[in-house]
Amino acid sequence: MPPKPRPLPTPDGHHVLIGGRRWRATDPAVPPAVGARLRTHLMAARRAVAAARRAEDPRAERAARDRVHTAKTALGERGIPWWEQSADERRARWTDGLAALDGPADPP
Repeated sequence: MPPKPRPLPTPDGHHVLIGGRRWRATDPAVPPAVGARLRTHLMAARRAVAAARRAEDPRAERAARDRVHTAKTALGERGIPWWEQSADERRARWTDGLAALDGPADPP
């Protein structure tokens, strides 16, 4: 199976086009290792949303959706746009998000 094509960035780099829709791009200042960890948390949280929905467990679904939101915010895909933040604010965003996701609710 050939690899998926990479999303097309908008000329300003703030968004990517996927399936004709515009989505906010991940903050390019997020270090690669941090971004990889955040994406691992994001995918685990998305799987947890699906599992909670299958189990018809609204509390678990809410908790999993909150973790998705935390990961996407840390990546710069939600919240204050990363291009409107200072370098210190951007670093704090992904550092705080990763600390929250690495906490006891998500054992290693």
